[in-house]
Amino acid sequence: MQPSPPEKGVIWEELFFDLAFVFALTQFSRMLHGDHSWAGVGRVLLLFVTVYWAWAGTTIYTDQRNVDNALDRAGVFALGLGSLLLALMIPDAYGERGLLFAGVYLAMRVLLAALALGTPHGWRSPVLRAYGSGLVAGPLQLAGGLLHGTTRIVLWSIAVLVDVVGTTVTRRTLAQVRVRPLHYTHRYGLLIILVLGESVIQVGMVAVDEPLTVARLIAIIIGYALVCALWWAYFIYGVRTFRQAVQRTAEQADIRRSVMVYGHLLFSFAIIMIAVGLAEVVTDPIEPLGAGEASMLFGGAALFLTTFAQTHWQIHRQVAWRRISAGVLCLVLLPLAPLMPALAALAILLAVVAGVSVLEEIILHRHPAASRVRANEDEIGGDPGTADAGPVVGN
Repeated sequence: MQPSPPEKGVIWEELFFDLAFVFALTQFSRMLHGDHSWAGVGRVLLLFVTVYWAWAGTTIYTDQRNVDNALDRAGVFALGLGSLLLALMIPDAYGERGLLFAGVYLAMRVLLAALALGTPHGWRSPVLRAYGSGLVAGPLQLAGGLLHGTTRIVLWSIAVLVDVVGTTVTRRTLAQVRVRPLHYTHRYGLLIILVLGESVIQVGMVAVDEPLTVARLIAIIIGYALVCALWWAYFIYGVRTFRQAVQRTAEQADIRRSVMVYGHLLFSFAIIMIAVGLAEVVTDPIEPLGAGEASMLFGGAALFLTTFAQTHWQIHRQVAWRRISAGVLCLVLLPLAPLMPALAALAILLAVVAGVSVLEEIILHRHPAASRVRANEDEIGGDPGTADAGPVVGN
């Protein structure tokens, strides 16, 4: 196992690369807004995993390389262009632009492989061997782009499965890669910031074209508070624990795979679902939500909370009962949401999501030892403002 590379901060090139990814997020929200059915969610998820995997591959590459030379910098810019083109193809990916979508994805994976070949290890690069699944998934995507209908969906599903399962199959190779814990978790934290920001944009885009009634203004305020509650849950009770797990565990590859890659895939998609639900509430806050809209809002919150429980189990082997209970409560409330005004349903959801963090704070302050642990962690050199109660309060 190679030692962890020297730490570094997130670089400007990576932030520039993320700009194109933000555009892709807006396209996924648009697709979900247009089709709330299970089939619609499945089609969006299929595309989202593909784009997310390209982002994750770029993240591991920039973590392993000091992108301070013209070639690597140009490579990151080219990958950003690929993300922009993927985003442009998303609305009609199951139609006329399917082949273009698949072609751009394959080109991005080939470019990543070519950049990895430029590392000192060349063909033996653990990054290339571990994330080379894209060179298998890419041609499958391309074959699907040449076909239509169900056949395309089946081939693209297999391609996504190859990418997702590939990190498990190549577990031994991944174990040879040690990431920079602060940089790596910062990248995924920035991903969550981007998705949360897209939620705010969704609310604003809906509200700006509608009359600003009292009910709609209240819906905007509660919706923004819900986004803040999601931020609080992740950045106060999550991100520091994730960084410490990546930094301290001997099985770093397992934590990266289960908590960072898979976990943040679910975190991100859950927030996109919530954003779609928020847009529906702001559109008509007095009328009840439809079943599909309620599923987006309450189902997304349940997915977010239970993903927290899953990551907590992966790190600590402890059941996060409060997160699980809150997630189950969201599912229990889901069929009740269409029976009340959308504004009332949103307020109840905010109480559930924010209530978990409030409960964590109460428990934390009742245990002085927990407070001392968090204070000590803040002094050790973690991210400002991302203190985490982690293993003490049980997430």
